[in-house]
Amino acid sequence: MKSALVIPALNEEATIGPVLERVPAGMFATVVVADNGSADRTAQEAGARGALVVTEPRRGYGSACMRALQALPADVEAVVFMDGDGSDDPREAERLLQPLREGNADLVIGSRVMVPGEAGALHTHQRFGNRLVTGLLWITLGHRYTDLGPFRAIRADSLRTLEMADPDFGWTVEMQIKAIRCGLRVTEVPVSRRSRVAGRSKVSGSLTGSLAAGCKILWTVARGAASPRS
Repeated sequence: MKSALVIPALNEEATIGPVLERVPAGMFATVVVADNGSADRTAQEAGARGALVVTEPRRGYGSACMRALQALPADVEAVVFMDGDGSDDPREAERLLQPLREGNADLVIGSRVMVPGEAGALHTHQRFGNRLVTGLLWITLGHRYTDLGPFRAIRADSLRTLEMADPDFGWTVEMQIKAIRCGLRVTEVPVSRRSRVAGRSKVSGSLTGSLAAGCKILWTVARGAASPRS
């Protein structure tokens, strides 16, 4: 199965290089880093490690992901998404791809809460938000997720059917909602969770960022609950 790795990144100069150096050789046909308007050397550091670097000036996690998808070869069969801050281990991508290769799933979520993680890797408000939103998804969709984590893999043809549109913090939960609405086979596998290597999170690193992300995610859940199943 020909697969691609997509990493949206904003001001991750100190982390993107080490992350890319941990990507197993030969695992991905294409590695795309979507630079989301960084003011540092994120793009240069990624390019120096052999990644295909694309630029998306419109700020937003979803905007960066959608720009990266435009750069993928047409014959890519699976896409892995992960963060560029060092909190995800790209060597664990095989765990996500295996259910796709075996034909047992269309979307695989890397769950950070299925196994104990590094102390402090998930803040208290992140854990609370995770439980709240996954609980709401269970109530509204009848599917029990354990995590909204960004480390995930999806079949390329399945991804196209979802018609992803959210430009920012709602991207990950939009994918999980639409997957159930569209009848995709969804599973979760445990992945490790580490604290970011350097810098500050654009979401959990500030009260403003956390509130903005939380409000957008809840709004996305509410909108998804009101939409009809495909």
